Amino acid sequence: MMGYLLKRLAFMGVTVLAVCALTFFLMNIIPGGTAELILKHTVLELEEIPTDEQIAEISTQYNLHDPLYIQFGNWLAGALQGDLGSSYIQKKPVSYLLLLRLPATIQLAFAAMSIAVLIGVPLGIFCAIRENKFTDYILRIVTLMGVSMPGFWLALILILFFSVNLKLFPVAGYGELRYLVLPAVALSAHSLALTLRMVRTGMLEVMSQPYIAFAISKGLSPRHVIARHALKNALLPAITVLALSLGHMLGGAVVIESIFAWPGVGSLLVDAISGRDIPLVQGCVLTIVGVFVTINLLVDLTYTYLDPRIRYG
Repeated sequence: MMGYLLKRLAFMGVTVLAVCALTFFLMNIIPGGTAELILKHTVLELEEIPTDEQIAEISTQYNLHDPLYIQFGNWLAGALQGDLGSSYIQKKPVSYLLLLRLPATIQLAFAAMSIAVLIGVPLGIFCAIRENKFTDYILRIVTLMGVSMPGFWLALILILFFSVNLKLFPVAGYGELRYLVLPAVALSAHSLALTLRMVRTGMLEVMSQPYIAFAISKGLSPRHVIARHALKNALLPAITVLALSLGHMLGGAVVIESIFAWPGVGSLLVDAISGRDIPLVQGCVLTIVGVFVTINLLVDLTYTYLDPRIRYG
C-alpha cells in the first residue's frame, strides 16, 4: 500500500508540474505583449497607447525580458517555498486572492454536489427497481438531456425562467441563500444526470448477482437487500463520477461562476486570463489541478473500504 501511495504522489507531482508548465508557456506565446496588457489594465486609459518607455519599465519591474524558462524556474522556485508571487493587475499576493475567493467556490461546489447526490442516487435506485417502466423511460430521457445540455445554456434558461419571468431568484450576485440556488442547480445538472445513470446501471448489474438472489431467498425485505447488499457495490462507479465532478467544481466552474457573477476561483481565473496576469493564472491553475488530483487519490483509497476485494500493491 505504501509503495502504491508513493507512486501516486510522484505521479501527482509530475502532473501538476506539467500542467503548470504548459499553462505558463501558452500564456506567453499567445498574441499580445504582457507588458502592454498590464499597462492597459492598470495605468492607461481605454484608447491610450503605451509608450516604449512604459513598456520597458514594466518589463524590467516584472523581469519580462528574461527567457521563458528562467521566468518559469523563478516562479516554480517560489511556489515550492509557498510563494506564488503577486498579481500584476491587482497588486496583491496571489495566495491572498485565492484564499479570498476559495470559500465561495467551496460553497457553490458542495451545494451542487449535495443536489447531485441527494437527487441522483435515490432516482438511480428507483429507475433500477422500475426497469423498463414508464417512469424509467421518462427519467432516462431527462438524464440524456442533462448529460447533453451545455452548462452555460442551462444557466441562461434558468435565469430567463426563474429570474426574469417569475422573479423568484436574483439574476446574479453573492450573499444570501437565494443567490446560491440557480448557480448550484446549473452546476449540478450534468453530475446529477451522470450519477443517476451510473447508479441505475450499477444497481441492475448487482441485482442480477447470485448473492442478491440468495439474500432474497432468505426472506430479507427488498429495502434491506438494497441498502445492505446491493447499494454499496453499485455505488463504486458513481463515486468515480462524483469525485471527478467534485474536483471540477472545487477547481472552479469557470462558465457558471462567470454567468452568475459568483466571486469564486473560476471567475478569478477568467479575469486573470483576460489581463494576462500570469502569476494569478498560475496560482488558479495550480489550485485547480492540485484539488483535482488530490480528490482522485482519496477516491482510489476509498475503494478499498467500499470493496474489500480491491487491494493496492
